[in-house]
Parts: sequence; C-alpha cells; structure tokens
Amino acid sequence: MTTRKFLTTTLVTMAIGICAGAANAEALRIATEGAYPPFNFVDSSGELQGFDVDIANALCDVMEVECEITAQAWDGIIPGLNAGRYDAIVASMSITPARLEAVNFTQPYYQAGAVLVAPKDSDLMPTADSLAGHTIGTQRASTYANLIEQKFPDADMRLYDTVENHNLDLTAGRIDGVIAQRIFMSNWIDSEEGAGYEIKGDAMLDPEILGLGAGIAVRKADTDLLKRLDEALDTIMDNGTYDEINDRYFKVNLKPAR
Repeated sequence: MTTRKFLTTTLVTMAIGICAGAANAEALRIATEGAYPPFNFVDSSGELQGFDVDIANALCDVMEVECEITAQAWDGIIPGLNAGRYDAIVASMSITPARLEAVNFTQPYYQAGAVLVAPKDSDLMPTADSLAGHTIGTQRASTYANLIEQKFPDADMRLYDTVENHNLDLTAGRIDGVIAQRIFMSNWIDSEEGAGYEIKGDAMLDPEILGLGAGIAVRKADTDLLKRLDEALDTIMDNGTYDEINDRYFKVNLKPAR
C-alpha cells in the first residue's frame, strides 16, 4: 500500500509539472509569406527574416510566449488560418472589408499604399486612360489586384504568385508595369535589378480598396488573442522597439497614426 501510494503521488506530481511546463511554454503559431522582402523573406541559411518577422518576435516577447513562425503561400494564407494550421498572420496583410468578413484584425501596424512602377522611359501614369490596353502585373489575391480591377478596368492585368515573379517579368519586358506596395517597390528600384525603373505618379492610398493599413489577422473566435496582440502592439510602439525594428529596414517611419 505504501509503495502504491508513493507511486500515485509521484505520478500526480509529474502530471502537474508537465502541465505547468506546457503553460510556461505557450507557443503562438504565426504565418508569414516569406516572399516579400524586406517585410518577410527567407535568407541564405533558410531562416525567415524581415520587418514582419521581427515585429512578430517582438510581440511574442511582450506576450511572453514562444514564437513559431512558418512560411505560407499567399493564396492559402487566410484559409490556413481558419483551418487552424496557425494562430495569426503577420504578413503585411491589408485590412479590408472583404477580409474582415473572414477574419479579425488588430490595429494597423503600418500603412504603405500602392504605386505604379514602369521603365524610366515609359510614359505610363496611374490613370485609367494611361493604363488602358497595357499589361500590368500584380500579385494574385491581393488588394492591388482589386485596385486594378476597379480603377483601371481596361488594363490587361496579369497575376503572379509573388511580387518577385512579376518584377522578373517586368525586367524581361513581358509586362509594361507593375502595381504593388510602395515601400517594397521603392526598395526594389533602389537595387541594381530595379535601377532602370521608377515610380510613376503619386502613391495610391484608397482606403476602400487598399484598406486602412497592414494588420495582424486572427480567427473570428479568438477575441482574447486579438486583445493581447493589440496590447502588445501598443507596448512596442510606445517603448521604442517598433522604431528600432523600423530603422533596420526603412529610411522612413511606417508607424501609423494612433
């Protein structure tokens, strides 16, 4: 009897310890795209890096949870969230009415807008008349595709799985221009690959199409997680962490007005 009681007590103690360890090792599973530098990309060693990745890690630090960040193709990123494969999306995803039907978003953590990029010797401009009949590349299932459909209906829109691929077609002369995120394309035209290209006209900031900025997406039911992420965003924006991350990647501060 004494031996049995000792074993029972030991097993109970071990179970309590395991449960406590699991609680202390709470993990937040986060998806990003991994093909959108400098916001998210895979480096030469195969590790996910970028502004979105650093923001996600900073939020996990504030929330005192382990970050598990994985790459997910853009087309399936919201379905994957709602299927439970991860808990949140930190991938420069614009907050739009259409997406709000499927997921909830935190407050915006940056706002960039869209730009038209074309060869320097091109006379294209971001107007319906100028783009009519021209082939314009953009990323599939993006707000920029919605922008072309609604604002430039006579353009010949060509869809790509990643921004890198539409930029490759632009440099190869297979398309006339691209419409994509302002910061990403500004960095690209400063690179050797993009040296012969420029932004045409002003940035497009239509909130009805492009949304209110990039937010972190969570499932509709995860209201507690949404609150914790919003509180963590407030913390990193107030304590200087956001500015430190911003300055690693950009010459301008992307912090949204609050």
